[in-house]
Amino acid sequence: MSRNYKFHNPEGLYFISFAVVGWLDVFIRSEYKEILLESLRFCQKNKGLEIHAWCIMSSHVHLVFRSIDGQKPELLI
Repeated sequence: MSRNYKFHNPEGLYFISFAVVGWLDVFIRSEYKEILLESLRFCQKNKGLEIHAWCIMSSHVHLVFRSIDGQKPELLI
């Protein structure tokens, strides 16, 4: 399976999942969760990221999102 995300419709709704290298449980610490959340807020405010659903697990993240400004989805994250 390819490690590169493939986005075919710039206006589509997408589900992505990404993990920490080695599946380390880094998101059990609130400061690391907050860094991730700050990054997502930045992308919402400055890049046109619209988040429909998200879940932060101990070693990975699930995200359902789309672009609201016509940006290519791969440029949002």
